[in-house]
Amino acid sequence: MPKIFALSIFLTALLLANATRSENGSQPKHENNAVDDPEAVAAMVHMSIQNRSESRKLESVTCGTGNPIDDCWRCDPNWIRNRRRLADCAIGFGRNSVGGRDGRYYVVTDPSDEDAVNPRPGTLRHAVIQDRPLWIVFKRDMVITLKQELLVNSFKTIDGRGANVHIANGACITIQHVTNVIVHGLSIHDCKPTGNALVRSSPSHSGWRGMADGDGISIFASSHVWIDHNSLASCSDGLIDAIMGSTAITISNNYFSHHNEVMLLGHSDDYAGDKVMQVTVAYNHFGEGLTQRMPRCRHGYFHVVNNDYTSWEMYAIGGSANPTINSQGNRFLASNNPFAKEVTKRVVNTTDGESWRKWNWKSEGDRLLNGAYFTASGQGTASSYARASSLAAKPSSLVATLTSDAGVLHCRKAVRC
Repeated sequence: MPKIFALSIFLTALLLANATRSENGSQPKHENNAVDDPEAVAAMVHMSIQNRSESRKLESVTCGTGNPIDDCWRCDPNWIRNRRRLADCAIGFGRNSVGGRDGRYYVVTDPSDEDAVNPRPGTLRHAVIQDRPLWIVFKRDMVITLKQELLVNSFKTIDGRGANVHIANGACITIQHVTNVIVHGLSIHDCKPTGNALVRSSPSHSGWRGMADGDGISIFASSHVWIDHNSLASCSDGLIDAIMGSTAITISNNYFSHHNEVMLLGHSDDYAGDKVMQVTVAYNHFGEGLTQRMPRCRHGYFHVVNNDYTSWEMYAIGGSANPTINSQGNRFLASNNPFAKEVTKRVVNTTDGESWRKWNWKSEGDRLLNGAYFTASGQGTASSYARASSLAAKPSSLVATLTSDAGVLHCRKAVRC
């Protein structure tokens, strides 16, 4: 009976493929590098036969680490055929970001970036500006040096799994006035200021861009953004900045290193629009060569949970303008510098030097090592942190395991990632 069932599925797929050939007069072509499935008909047949049995196996598999994002998808040896499953694994304030889950695949084949106004099909720039949902993948390893900011349109996933993809030595990624963006599996480093040029943001619009600061990822007035499993280092300004009312953001499983001002969340002390901001910073490894802003927060609500802080040269978590910071289950390892033991730093107007005592900052279940200490303030009641709570923290003793694979993963076909 199973052989008959499998044969039936194969014949059905074969008939569909023949029908497509007869309609087009040839093998189907993939317009603008978008394809229904990068593994083609053979993979569809295999999935049809194996899907139910594989799902049963996944229910009982014990390959997980306790990291709820990774355990959601990494146990699947067929991850490459089930890429979109990643979109159902987000946690925290950005958990509803679907990215390009409901669109087709777009395969980036060309690492060049010759024209920011009329990008060549097959390039990353051509993919991200499209006005429809897309799940963007890479045909091979590549280093992409962008001449101008990469303006990402709504409902896009940039998925570097299965290839070694670097965005480096030029402009980097800007997520501006859009929604539902996932960035996963990229090495982003050595980003430079660019601008004073025309740049296309959609098939129907290009506009003049002033000078960009050189952030690795800049999130500007956007929502439902998930930044996961990237490696970021050595950019001209921040590694990740989120400003101008951006909200519903999760920054997870990333590896940060060799940088001064790592992460800015909030535009300025005077910009009250950031009071709506809610950001989850979870399962990241703040590694070697970092100085400050892990993150630096303004106005909004910030859940910093189960991260590993190797050391810092000035401070780890800072802020101004009365942000609410909920630090839970992190591991803070201070350096041997006796003047860099404090985790926290508050920037306060000189005319109101004691106002910080009312700001709601708490440390709960954090592991403080080598003399590290966290200066709490404000109210200690749970209700004060309701808008800064986005997931259940795990014990800080598990942080090394939870963050052991932070950064870009080395995923291979047909093997658990």
